[in-house]
Amino acid sequence: MSKTGVLLINLGSPDAADTGSVRRYLREFLMDARVIDIPFPARLLLVNGIIAPFRSPKSAHAYQKIWTSKGSPLVQSGLDLQEKVQKLLGPDYLVRTAMRYGSPNIPSQVKILLDANVETIRVLPLYPQYATASVASSVQAVMDALIREYAFPPLHVLPDFYEHKGFIESFQFVAQRHLAKFDADHILFSYHGLPQSQLQQTTRKFETCRFEEACCSSIRPENRLCYRAQCFATTRALVKALDLKEGTYTTSFQSRLGRAAWIKPYTDVVFGELRQKGVKRLAVLCPAFVADCLETLEEIGMRGAEDWKELGGEALTLVPSLNTEDIWCETVASMVRGN
Repeated sequence: MSKTGVLLINLGSPDAADTGSVRRYLREFLMDARVIDIPFPARLLLVNGIIAPFRSPKSAHAYQKIWTSKGSPLVQSGLDLQEKVQKLLGPDYLVRTAMRYGSPNIPSQVKILLDANVETIRVLPLYPQYATASVASSVQAVMDALIREYAFPPLHVLPDFYEHKGFIESFQFVAQRHLAKFDADHILFSYHGLPQSQLQQTTRKFETCRFEEACCSSIRPENRLCYRAQCFATTRALVKALDLKEGTYTTSFQSRLGRAAWIKPYTDVVFGELRQKGVKRLAVLCPAFVADCLETLEEIGMRGAEDWKELGGEALTLVPSLNTEDIWCETVASMVRGN
């Protein structure tokens, strides 16, 4: 009987938490022209001559703090999600998890689907908000894998889901359960950052991208695929779902790299501003991630908590991501079915 192939894609992780594995991962990741969008010779020099050699030991140390007996939390969460979604969808579907960088890689999982003779492939990039460095790069990798074949079945890429009802309800469920145990006096919605130049290219109308909150206060035709605008839309949806009062929450962007201008406000700078306003107990949600990873567990949950205390804050708590919560698995299955 014919099946529908399902490919769930996340960003990826090193194969191990040692310096060599991290160096290989960084080279694969940062040599992607959609991640660092500068000419190839300059990118090659920057990544292989500066970033990978000098950043690998530090990043490996960070990965070692979150590594488990099963390996990468992100990869293990993806494999567990695959198993649970497969059970929900049943025998008419074949579900596979792939990582854009690292293992299991996209070509190997596409081959499994093709070898099973699936009649169609539904691709769900597990990035709530659209960005060329995540969604477009992942879809391009799928197309690159398929284009090598003499024939392949119809391909359907599921859209970004930054304000999808099930996604918002899933984060609401996780956040309410966690916040009930932590008396927060402020909520920070921290999203992964991007260089400003990538947003300008996405909107295709440079003059309309002002990187201001007012510009991102609503989704319009000209900013429909703007990552920053979608992040603020996610915040608005979660604020409504969590019934937060004005002044009790902030949106920021983390994980910036290099000297180029990235989208603001920066999470580490916001930390200081919130302390100046008297915030003591801070809860941080990271709605750009559907699974906990280095950027949530280490950057926010560990390093961010230490920075917060050094600023005089009383406590910082990381609200867990969706991982394999039943409500999220059901949402993924629903999106795959097309509901």
